[in-house]
Amino acid sequence: MRFRMDWNATHFDWNRARAFLATAEEGSLSAAARVLGQTQPTLGRQVEAFQQELGLVLFERSGRGLRLTPAGAALRDRIRAMADAADLVAMAAQAQSEDLSGPISISASEVTAVMILPPIIARLRQDLPGLVIDIHASDATSDLRRREADIAIRNFRPKDPDLIARKITDVPARLYASRELAATLGHPTRPDQLNRADFISIDRSGGLMAALNGLGLSLTRANFPVHADSLLVMWECVKRGLGIGVLDSRLGDAEPGVVRVLPDLAPLNFPIWLVAHRELRSSRRLRRVFELLAEELARPPSPPG
Repeated sequence: MRFRMDWNATHFDWNRARAFLATAEEGSLSAAARVLGQTQPTLGRQVEAFQQELGLVLFERSGRGLRLTPAGAALRDRIRAMADAADLVAMAAQAQSEDLSGPISISASEVTAVMILPPIIARLRQDLPGLVIDIHASDATSDLRRREADIAIRNFRPKDPDLIARKITDVPARLYASRELAATLGHPTRPDQLNRADFISIDRSGGLMAALNGLGLSLTRANFPVHADSLLVMWECVKRGLGIGVLDSRLGDAEPGVVRVLPDLAPLNFPIWLVAHRELRSSRRLRRVFELLAEELARPPSPPG
């Protein structure tokens, strides 16, 4: 038996529910207002109206932020499911469009966005002048299911079954230091000659250290006096002689102020994956941009600057 909705009994303001969800996920009205592009007073009124509409207290004060009440926590997952469904409807509608002009958002790490993407974007604009391109430059993984981007360039294969992915290539990464630092180190030729050298850390888990030790080095955490969450910051530290760093050799070799350290050492290889949501597979615009990105990312990047 098919359920028939009573439309007259359904009274629900999605904008208020959206305000509630953003506040629940961001932890404060100010943070939620920034995410939604609204003023804090407007968002606060929407949340308060939602509570009155439902007859429930959804938040309680916790320090400078807000904490969900049990009722709010119970509603959050249901509202999140509604938001996910709304995103799928929007993506399905976008997928039906045959227009090659319009918006497209691309997510990439900072170093990729700064040092690799600009000439590729120029090619996209040349081939598809009607595109409006939004670049999300972040070393954090974008959530394609929540429309944080249409296409993502990543260094790992996604596990989400709702995503489609194509491996583009494997990129070799090597050790680099400023010319001055390399001279101070005596231009080492053996891994054991770097046992007391300074390196720039790019992860707090020790993964980089373990990978380098797997290539024959004997490093400890004492070899990593500087940590950078950003690859761009790491690279700037390397150029200024603060330590040895690891970078895509296609980019590192193009930088005149640095040299390879242990040039005969085997590289650290990392993959390049191009990822998109499967619901957009039928979008002509997305397919075209996806294929152009795949083609261009397989080429050696243009030298920076």
